[in-house]
Amino acid sequence: MRVFFDNAATTSLDEAVIEVMINAMRNNNGNPSSIHAEGRNARAAVEQARKQVAKLLNASIGEIFFTSGGTESSNMVLKRAVSDLGVRRIISSRTEHHCVLHSLDALANEVEIVFVDQDEAGHIQLGHLETLLQNKTHKTLVSLMHANNEVGTLLDLDAVSELCQTYDAFFHSDTVQTMGFYPIDLVKTKINFLTGSAHKFHGPKGIGFVYINKANQIHPMIDGGAQERNMRGGTENLYGIIGLAKAMELAFEHMEERREQITQVRNYFAEQLKANFDDIEFNGDPFGQGHYKVLSVSFPNSDKSDLLLLNLDIAGISVSGGSACSSGADAGSHVLEALKGNSDRKTIRFSFSHTNTLEEIDFTINKLKEITKSAMFAV
Repeated sequence: MRVFFDNAATTSLDEAVIEVMINAMRNNNGNPSSIHAEGRNARAAVEQARKQVAKLLNASIGEIFFTSGGTESSNMVLKRAVSDLGVRRIISSRTEHHCVLHSLDALANEVEIVFVDQDEAGHIQLGHLETLLQNKTHKTLVSLMHANNEVGTLLDLDAVSELCQTYDAFFHSDTVQTMGFYPIDLVKTKINFLTGSAHKFHGPKGIGFVYINKANQIHPMIDGGAQERNMRGGTENLYGIIGLAKAMELAFEHMEERREQITQVRNYFAEQLKANFDDIEFNGDPFGQGHYKVLSVSFPNSDKSDLLLLNLDIAGISVSGGSACSSGADAGSHVLEALKGNSDRKTIRFSFSHTNTLEEIDFTINKLKEITKSAMFAV
C-alpha cells in the first residue's frame, strides 16, 4: 500500500484532466501563433481556457496570462513592478515561499525590503502592516501569500486589500496553495497581482498563470515573440493550458464537497495523533484560520524522530518536512525558524486531497506507532 499525504507539494492528475489533454494531443497539433486552420484551432483552445480561468475568478479575459507556474509568475510580478511601476519598497513576510523571498534577495540593492510582524501561528499583524503603509516614503508593493505552504496559516485577503487601497499600495498575493480550494472574486477583493499553479489543484505540472489587473501595465520578463499578448515570449504550452483550465473548472465546481472530504480526513488524523502519541503539537492555526488541507505536526525529539521522514517513506507513506522546493536538502524550515526559532523537535507536514481516505489515516497511524515505538515517545 502506498499513501500520498504530500498534496501541498503536488497533486495527482484528475482523470478528466488527463482525458482532455490526451484528446488535445491527438487532435490539436497547431501552433497558436500560426494563421492556418490548425493554428486557429489551437488559438481558440488557448483563449477558451483563458476565458474559463477569468470567469472563475471574476476577472477580465485580458487580465489572465499563462506561465510555467507560480515561481515564474511571482518573479515576473515582483521584478517588473520594480522596473515598470516605480515600486521602491516591498512589504512582505519572512514566511513567504522561496520564489518570493529569493526574488526579494535579488531586488535588495534596488528597493527597500520590509518584513511585517507575525504571531507564532504565522498570522500577519494587520496593525503593524498599517503602520508600515502609513509611514511610506516610496511607492510600495505588498506581497503576502494567501496560505502558507508549510503550516497553512491563512491571510485575510479582504483586510489586506482594503489597507492597500487606503494607502495606495500595490497588492500581490501568491495564491498557489489556495487556488481551487477557496473562492476568489477579484471584483469584490481588489488585488493587483495574483498567481496560480495547476499542479496544486490536480492539473498538470509546468503550467500556471498570473492575474495582472488591467490598470497595471508591466513588461514581459521573458522576451521573444508576441505570445500571451506580448507578455510572455515562447510557444504556448497548449496541452498544459487546456489541462489547467479543466482542473480549475473541476476544483471550483466540486469545491465544497472536496472541502468536506479533506476536512474530515485531516481532523480524523489530528484526533488519532492526539489519542495515540504524547506531546504532539500542531504548527500554524489548523483549526482556526488555517488551510484545511495542511496539518503541520511537531513531534518531540527522540532517538526515533530524526529519521521519521525517511522511515515513513519506507513504510509507504509520502510526506514532507516542509516546502517541496527545499525539503530534498533537509536544510530545515525557514518558516518554522521565523515563527518559533530553533527547535530540536521534528516537524512533518501532512497535506491532504479529496482522494485520501480514513483507511489511509488508520494505516499511517499504525505505521507511526511501529516507527516511534519507545516508552518515551508513544502512549
